[in-house]
Amino acid sequence: MENVKYLILGAGPAGLSFANCLKQKGEESFLLLEKEAEAGGLCRSADVDEAPLDIGGGHFLDVQRPEVNRFLFGFMPEEEWNRYERDSRISFDGGYIGHPFEANIWQMAPGRQREYLESIANAGCNRGEKKPEEFIDWIYWKLGKRIAEDYMLPYNEKMFGRDLNALGTYWLEKLPNVSYEETQKSCEERRAYGKQPGHAQFYYPKKYGYGELWHRMREALNDKAVMNVKVRKMDALRGQVICSDGSVYEGEKIITTIPWAEWEEIAGMPEELWQDLKKLKHSGTQIEYVPERMDTGAHWIYYPEKEISYHRILVRHNFCSGGKGYWTETNKERVEADRGRFRYMNEYAYPLNTVDKPRIMKTLLDWAKERQIYGLGRWGEHAHYNSDVVVDLAMELAQKLG
Repeated sequence: MENVKYLILGAGPAGLSFANCLKQKGEESFLLLEKEAEAGGLCRSADVDEAPLDIGGGHFLDVQRPEVNRFLFGFMPEEEWNRYERDSRISFDGGYIGHPFEANIWQMAPGRQREYLESIANAGCNRGEKKPEEFIDWIYWKLGKRIAEDYMLPYNEKMFGRDLNALGTYWLEKLPNVSYEETQKSCEERRAYGKQPGHAQFYYPKKYGYGELWHRMREALNDKAVMNVKVRKMDALRGQVICSDGSVYEGEKIITTIPWAEWEEIAGMPEELWQDLKKLKHSGTQIEYVPERMDTGAHWIYYPEKEISYHRILVRHNFCSGGKGYWTETNKERVEADRGRFRYMNEYAYPLNTVDKPRIMKTLLDWAKERQIYGLGRWGEHAHYNSDVVVDLAMELAQKLG
């Protein structure tokens, strides 16, 4: 049995960043375990049709966290990246408009603009109505009938599943404030008005897929990262994990970045909490490569149309040097027949923000922390974090624990 001060589970962005922060601080007593043969988690890339393709979906490095970028550029220097101004669009009414929807109504014909402006003016949030508690009602209240029915509700149903009212509304506060005045101003000035969405500017490697960054971070750890090791059980009383091959690892502190639903058993966990843990929900997505070139300058496009199986495409040739075609992202439940093209299924793609998730995760993480077990990242915290946020959290935790 191997014993270390820090036992890190999962070699995705969270685990790799935490481990490398420890190494840079001079810590030597740590070990990272990963079930796959390759590091990177959802940010892995594969060579498909003579160019990189990101098998976990669309992942980019946001420019908005300079400290995070400086840390990551230590593994893959800035000169190896291209920087882009985000061009994302929404399939709408036989054509496309810019994303986010509410900021780009000005791109519609004047008559349609008036229809959407009137709908926004009548939205509950702009009429002083009480905020609803259920997801669907909240979308109508926040965005108005037209945006809700033409975009937000069908898109979210495609991405997260049909039972949208199983989702909470607590995470929707990050949506832009859709006021009549601001939307009208964007129509008058014929430009997107208001706060820019995430990844308004982003980096993507010049010669590689996004997975190259995490591959290099894995290499920097040398023998401190052990691949092809799947953990099955945890003993929270002894600070141990038991793997599928029977091997046992022990850590004074355990940092877990893997989905909580993956554990077969956690010894010492109260039965009530164990049952709550099993209530955490997630969605899976399939990535499929399409070789045909699209006549568009967009980096990615959202598709709310229910008759189209996928919810988003990434136009590879517009950000990946030498890349052709595009790839689609499709909810696992909406996957259609195999067309003989490259496909990759991600069982764990998005943590779902269900109504009871905040209560479950607070109880779970508090209980774990008391036993020096720390949930970190998208799956350790069961939160829909982008990779730059995950790295930021990992740097913060390494500083706190170290």
